[in-house]
Amino acid sequence: MWKDDLIRIVGPRGYLDRQEDLRLYEYDGGVDKSRPDIVVLPRTTAEVSAIARLASTHGVPVVGRGAGTGLSGGSIPERGGIMIGFARMNRILELDYANERAVVEPGVVNIELNQAIDPAGYFYAPDPSSQRACTIGGNVAENAGGPHTLAYGVTTNHILGLEVVLPDGRIINTGAYWPDTPGYDLTGLLTGSEGTMALVTKATVRIMRKPEAVKTLLAIYNTADECGATVSEITARAITPAALEMLDGSMLQMVEEAVHAGYPLDAAGVLLIELEGLKEAVEEQAEEVRKACLACGAREVREAKTESERQLLWKGRKNAFGAIGRVSPFFYVHDGVVPRTQIAPTLRRIDSISAHCGLTIGNIFHAGDGNLHPIILFDARKPGDIGKAQKAGFDILEYCIEVGGSITGEHGIGMEKIHLMNKQYPEETLAMMRRIKELFDPARLFNPGKLLPAGRGCAEIRQAPLTHGNML
Repeated sequence: MWKDDLIRIVGPRGYLDRQEDLRLYEYDGGVDKSRPDIVVLPRTTAEVSAIARLASTHGVPVVGRGAGTGLSGGSIPERGGIMIGFARMNRILELDYANERAVVEPGVVNIELNQAIDPAGYFYAPDPSSQRACTIGGNVAENAGGPHTLAYGVTTNHILGLEVVLPDGRIINTGAYWPDTPGYDLTGLLTGSEGTMALVTKATVRIMRKPEAVKTLLAIYNTADECGATVSEITARAITPAALEMLDGSMLQMVEEAVHAGYPLDAAGVLLIELEGLKEAVEEQAEEVRKACLACGAREVREAKTESERQLLWKGRKNAFGAIGRVSPFFYVHDGVVPRTQIAPTLRRIDSISAHCGLTIGNIFHAGDGNLHPIILFDARKPGDIGKAQKAGFDILEYCIEVGGSITGEHGIGMEKIHLMNKQYPEETLAMMRRIKELFDPARLFNPGKLLPAGRGCAEIRQAPLTHGNML
């Protein structure tokens, strides 16, 4: 029996197989459910390798899982099998300040790396809103971003090398301890591959010195269109903020009532703008940004005067999803990208979709790079609400494609958007992606049913009921 062999690999305290335990691993932060047959909690790369070899021998599917904060079903074991949880592989193995590198295991929580290097004056740039819970391994799998993506890029821009386990149990190392390594960029290929080709067991990441000065502004608007126009205006003035976030009126009310961050309750939208760099440059840019905001119709531009004020503004932004629970017990978060010039038209389309389906849709997103996060509120107890929420989400993503954007900026494809890949890419491109997947995983055992479509069309998935909603 393969389960007995599996237990021998991880030991008697290294697995879970009772149904009440497995239920905790059947969902992530997305909208689907599926239960694994067993969860194993390895402590070493050697154990992960042995698990993969065993699964390959017996033809058992394998899904990796970090903290389960993903929003697209990437860690859902659609076909059961073995779930490898990386919670015990959570060590920071090396901090090399001289070369600005850190080596970590996949279960290290994002913010814990930052807390470890902060006293030395360093930080790790990728900062998803879930950074207090999400892990580096999950960030690598999904190529996670965050509010500071605009200036620093997403996870792939900060991964220098990976140690990974292949589906047949082989262990390989990609990248290196130095930049610009020769050969194919396997590190870049595997970052964002959503666990469909390899499992990360170690990552070498880039760490950076903290900036000399940081300034945070809050621009307040009477219309969402003025927010969108400001994003383009700031870019036109050759300024790249470290972060440029937008919250619309409905989100402002939910967040302010929960967090009391000082957001205006009567505004149609705000921009949260952060500038970093040398003190003199930041001062000049802040004044230029202020002028850009006022030129585009901002009724007020506030500046955080103290670090506590700055942290409170960011607390409102990063705790927005939790604030929704005060208003709705169910919500459906989407993730699409549009060109900056299409932000205002896209917000108008979202309003139209909201009115058509009869559901409230709040917007909170990384405005600087056009990465939208529409949040659809619904009540699963009402007949038809689930289907309305799902259709609204897919209508929004189809519009993103229509205006030259993408169906994901950082949440990944997972199970949720797999059938929209046919709209994002021509079949020739998808066929090449499948060939690459098969080079790594010819038996298709690693995270099956994710990322690449095979079979059903988009119309089918839009009619399929959700099996789980975000419940707070």
